[in-house]
Amino acid sequence: MNTPTDIQTIKGADGNPAFVVMPYDLFLRKYAHRNDLIPNEVVSATVDGASPMKAWREHLRLTQAEVAARMGVTQAAYAQMEVAGRPRKATLVRVAEAMHISVEQLDF
Repeated sequence: MNTPTDIQTIKGADGNPAFVVMPYDLFLRKYAHRNDLIPNEVVSATVDGASPMKAWREHLRLTQAEVAARMGVTQAAYAQMEVAGRPRKATLVRVAEAMHISVEQLDF
């Protein structure tokens, strides 16, 4: 069926769908309200070894001092949270609130 659409599917070398292209305004209408998406830059930074907190902070162009001030802690205290291997849920909640993202976006 070849129904006209604003969305274009691009097939890979194997003939299976590989990419979807859509107008930006359509993307915003469909997905801008979602607060569970994680930008490629954040995922890439974590693959390269950054913690999700650091990856998000850098993506949002915030300093450790700015996030710490939003949380009401010192920069040194926040720096320790950022390098923690497995931060507590309460820490994730506070950091997510300070960065204006969801906990799910921060805990992946």
